[in-house]
Amino acid sequence: MDRVALTIGVVDATRSESLSHRLNWLRAGVLGANDGIVSTAGLVFGVAGATTDSVALLIAGLAGMVAGALSMAGGEYVSVSSQKDSELAALRRQEHELASDPEGKLRQLADHYSERGLSPEMAEQVARELSEHAALDAHAQVFLNLEAGDHVSPWSAARASLVAFLAGSVIPLLAIVLTPLGVRLPFTVTAVLLALVVTGFVSARLGGARPGRAIVRNVVVGSLAMGLTYAVGWLVGQQL
Repeated sequence: MDRVALTIGVVDATRSESLSHRLNWLRAGVLGANDGIVSTAGLVFGVAGATTDSVALLIAGLAGMVAGALSMAGGEYVSVSSQKDSELAALRRQEHELASDPEGKLRQLADHYSERGLSPEMAEQVARELSEHAALDAHAQVFLNLEAGDHVSPWSAARASLVAFLAGSVIPLLAIVLTPLGVRLPFTVTAVLLALVVTGFVSARLGGARPGRAIVRNVVVGSLAMGLTYAVGWLVGQQL
């Protein structure tokens, strides 16, 4: 019975880690879209404070959108590459320890399962069978919380950040460029704040939190970004 319970626990933990991995990527995508909305909205509002020229707004918005997306993608690539390098180094250390002291590593694994409630005999049996099947996998999952053959992809992370940022940036850019001058600013503010409500709600739900605080935080930050950059653009425009 103990062995069955342990097997079920290992399977459930693996599924939980897989789900957590997917949710982390989804949450990163939502946050990337949120960054695209806020940064691009702030940029085009700054330009709108100085000029009503739609071409100038479009050029500024496109430049900010591309620069921001590339910056996000590059930063994510570097960050995830560092994470992957750390994971591979940790796995190499485990592999070296397994090769140099297999019995010591076996006792370490058995002690882990014993501390989780198995009898010493059962813990040793489980550790031995897991080690005979895939020793590195067993130690990586228990002591590093890693899958030996499953590593994060820097390129996938970079692509996800790039696409998410671009998707978020499109909202304020199209809203301020395609709407008539008389309703341009209020329409763009409304579109941006609605988009921020959505990203705040989704990010909170993914994290298991109540959405109210995240929505308010998003709306306040977005409003400040648009208001302050518009004021700066207006002040600069008055001097030209």
